[in-house]
Amino acid sequence: MDEGRLILVAGALLALGILASLVAGRLRIPGLVLFLGVGMAVGSDGLGLVQFDDYELARTIGIIALALILFEGGLAAGLPEIRPVLGSAITLALLGTLITAIVTGLAASWLLGLSTLEGLLIGSIVSATDGAAIFALLRGSTLKRRLARTLEGEAGMNDPVAVLLVLGFIEWIERDDYGVADMAARFVLELGIGALVGGAVGWLAVQGFRRARLATGGLYPVASLAVVAIAFGAADVLHGSGFLAVYLAGLAMGSTALPARQTITAFHDGMAWVAQLVMFLTLGLLVFPAQLDESALEGTLLALVLVFVARPLAVVVSTAFAPVGIADRLVLGWAGLRGAVPVVLALFPVIEGVEGSLDFFNVVFFAVLVSTLLQGATFEPLARWLKATTDEPALPQPLVEIGSIRRLGADVVEVPIAPGDAAVGVRVRDLGLPRDALVNLLVRDEQALPPRGSTRLQDGDRLYIVARQSAVLALTALRERWRTGPVGP
Repeated sequence: MDEGRLILVAGALLALGILASLVAGRLRIPGLVLFLGVGMAVGSDGLGLVQFDDYELARTIGIIALALILFEGGLAAGLPEIRPVLGSAITLALLGTLITAIVTGLAASWLLGLSTLEGLLIGSIVSATDGAAIFALLRGSTLKRRLARTLEGEAGMNDPVAVLLVLGFIEWIERDDYGVADMAARFVLELGIGALVGGAVGWLAVQGFRRARLATGGLYPVASLAVVAIAFGAADVLHGSGFLAVYLAGLAMGSTALPARQTITAFHDGMAWVAQLVMFLTLGLLVFPAQLDESALEGTLLALVLVFVARPLAVVVSTAFAPVGIADRLVLGWAGLRGAVPVVLALFPVIEGVEGSLDFFNVVFFAVLVSTLLQGATFEPLARWLKATTDEPALPQPLVEIGSIRRLGADVVEVPIAPGDAAVGVRVRDLGLPRDALVNLLVRDEQALPPRGSTRLQDGDRLYIVARQSAVLALTALRERWRTGPVGP
């Protein structure tokens, strides 16, 4: 396929993914189901428009996408929001994931006629809730803020646990001298290194962002992408959990005031959506619908065990000592959505050549499909019935959304005041602003100040001016006069 056609196909698939998200919103079903459907439809076993069976490339795409999604989850949440539910989130991520893996694994071993280790491998693959699915669910939900943050924190921290379980059981199947002690040592080592690297990179990133003065606001998202790559890469090179490292790095950056914070947040929100689309479409291309008939019954049974037994039991045990009511426990138990994470993890045994792993992949895919449709479509009605919702969005919206302001016919203009500018020492009321423009915020020494008419400007100040779009052109000419003069009464 030549370059132009490849780019055209990529653009068409992204457009179809966006259309699928709009349709999913209308139908009240999780968008990831339709994303996967688009991939299956255009793949080798569908229309045949895209021939794709590269499992290693799919795993690489999945890992990169999950890293971006987890970073955005930490960035959007921030530690102040997560801290009140940190204990419950960590317990669910560690103990809850382990219980889910064991219960589902033992059931898989019995239902599918597998060895205990093979069953536990499948249980580990489906043990983690999916960050992308959970974050997408909460964006359109009115779930109680405390429950939403618990689910968000769990989704950000349980992926590393599931990855380690899957890698551990693959090695256990392949090596006779491997056992529980080896898995426990690997857990402590990789989670410990991931936590240290994520915390260190996050702290260094916060210090760097506070002190750096980049030439343009567009460089701040680029710098934040570097943080994602460094956090994941450094942890992985040191044999730690890269997923935990990127989530903690995002959490650190989301917990403090940073320059261009809104720009960075909006950029990573978009990147997370692109990552979801690409990941789900890629995984959909790997699925051959003709083979799913053989796995339908097994996948459905596995999904029912996961949804009605393993996840509720994991929630009850993990929150036994937490201040969580029965209704809230039911909501947490029903909100354990699976998504792309289990499908990506199902690629690991395929690539390692584990016997029967292609069958495992199809079973896991069907189980994910059933559980996502069942839980995703009924979650919000169930939460309302259990009185676990409020009148406010589950995730807080930013106070200022530039895109919303523009849709209303206005814009926000940033104006730096440099040494030597004629505006230095001039009062705000004497700047000669157009009638349809207003100085909304003044930033001085990294502190936000509410400007008054009598406030005198200093070099290094940054003005944020809200103006109707018809007045933005006049502001451009006015900014030149603020630099060269004359300015003032």
